[in-house]
Amino acid sequence: MIFNPKNTLILLLMFAGISCKISYQGESMKYETYKISDSLQKDSSLIHFLKPYSTDVEKTMNGVVGIADISLEKSSPESTLGNFMVDAMFFMGQEKYGIKADAAFINQGGIRLNQLPAGAVTTGKIFELMPFDNLLIIQKLKGDVLQQFLDLVAGNGGWPVAGISMQIKNQKAVNVKIAGQPIDPDKEYITVNSDFVANGGDNAIMLKPIPQISNGYLVRDALFDYIKKLKSQGKNIHAKIENRVSHVE
Repeated sequence: MIFNPKNTLILLLMFAGISCKISYQGESMKYETYKISDSLQKDSSLIHFLKPYSTDVEKTMNGVVGIADISLEKSSPESTLGNFMVDAMFFMGQEKYGIKADAAFINQGGIRLNQLPAGAVTTGKIFELMPFDNLLIIQKLKGDVLQQFLDLVAGNGGWPVAGISMQIKNQKAVNVKIAGQPIDPDKEYITVNSDFVANGGDNAIMLKPIPQISNGYLVRDALFDYIKKLKSQGKNIHAKIENRVSHVE
């Protein structure tokens, strides 16, 4: 940018603490597109500067946090990968908030891998699975609001759930049971969810007005802590299909 004397005077007055009621408005806007690829010349000095940091990051991300007994897959209405993730939220949510939860959910879009391969699971793989800093939150929902939410889940083909079993018929949630009991529209249920969904994400607008309890605990950290919990019990990462969500004619 080139400054003329007038612009220089204005800047001096601003830095001197003198109020100047001057506003500027752009007359035009121009965008440039830059493609980054391996064909571009690399800046060796920048690479050298970043090397110590990239080495530490790679070491951390390649660290093994657990072992998956089987390959966990993502699909709907129910999947092994989804059950693993929502179980982590369900159990760790109760532990971190010191409450007894009735149900937990995770939206399909929140699962960013289609597969967690069998074998060693690294820190980096968990970050790939959940790259967002979504918070794990608690909400207390009346049964009629929970039914509305489950109808949304059914309309989306089914999401991973814990503590609940349900069937999908005509894009609605039917035969809903919580802890083995039919859903009661007047009862209040304690639910574990991500702040993204609780704030109305994926069209869950019925949840947006409901107060949230949050202590800053991340969904990603729930995955790490759940894996540690399994290891402390001598267990590996594992999940199976349990007919939590199914289709019915």
